Amino acid sequence: MPRVPVHTITDAPEQSREALRRLERRMGRLLNIHAEMAHAPVVLAAYQGIQQAIAGHGSFDPKTREAIALAVAAVDKCAYCQSAHTAGGQAAGWSLEETVAIRDGAAHLGPKLAALLAVAREIAGNVGYVSDAAWQAAREAGWGDAELAELFAHVAANLFTNYFNHYVQTEPDLPAAPGLEGWSPRD
Repeated sequence: MPRVPVHTITDAPEQSREALRRLERRMGRLLNIHAEMAHAPVVLAAYQGIQQAIAGHGSFDPKTREAIALAVAAVDKCAYCQSAHTAGGQAAGWSLEETVAIRDGAAHLGPKLAALLAVAREIAGNVGYVSDAAWQAAREAGWGDAELAELFAHVAANLFTNYFNHYVQTEPDLPAAPGLEGWSPRD
């Protein structure tokens, strides 16, 4: 059971309702994570703020963004986000098998994307610290300073949702990603 009830648009705090309407239009329905964020308008605004910053200023293509999200969700053991980004990854052009391989760190993505995801995994798994070897491998693979700085925003956005799901124990309302069938908020 979630720690906070799932709001509807009509019973959410007034300050959260318009944001929920926008999210519902964008996603096709209101997801539990967003309906739980609505309890505190600041949480929903913070989530939307980083998402809008990435959408408006980010340089990574949708496939790269989804690969980052899958890698970070796997490191954080967030079944909700792994499931959400499996669907998002497929919409961006990854096959189902590729999304599983990205989560497992076993995908054959080419050296450039593999190096970027290695840095993302280290950021998420080491409280922001990245080894010189991973950083240098990303540089040698062709990633520049601006892209490596941007990567941090993507990882932070995903940490925000992963940790929020753990914190409030978001109930599943999405099809489980392969290997996560039967997951619960405590997984």
